[in-house]
Amino acid sequence: MSGFVLDARLAADTQSVMIVDNVDVRLANDSRYWWLVLVPQIAGAEEWQDLAEADRQRLFDLSMRCADGLRMAAQADKMNIAALGNMVRQLHVHVIARHMDDAAWPAPIWGVGEGVDYQPEDARQRIMVIQGFLNQ
Repeated sequence: MSGFVLDARLAADTQSVMIVDNVDVRLANDSRYWWLVLVPQIAGAEEWQDLAEADRQRLFDLSMRCADGLRMAAQADKMNIAALGNMVRQLHVHVIARHMDDAAWPAPIWGVGEGVDYQPEDARQRIMVIQGFLNQ
């Protein structure tokens, strides 16, 4: 983790849930979606291929754990998993539970409407659910 600094935009738009296998699992600050952002704590990583093979595999495996957990917790119709990096270059993976009646369906969620901040208790509850399935 030496030299790792979380991008300011990711820090502002998310809150940490927990660290798993040197990856910061973060909850996006938009209560309309069950939306996680996974950030490997590796300095300079911008692309999957910037990671060592073992780190890549751990990030992939964690992405799948998060997708499985969110799919069940949110009773999702579809899971979206993406590492775009067009706005924030630091490597991060979005894991988003989608519903056919959500604000953006069937389009991508980016740029659709205004995000809705969590009420503190709602964020705590969602974080507890996420920690629960990640600690299994």
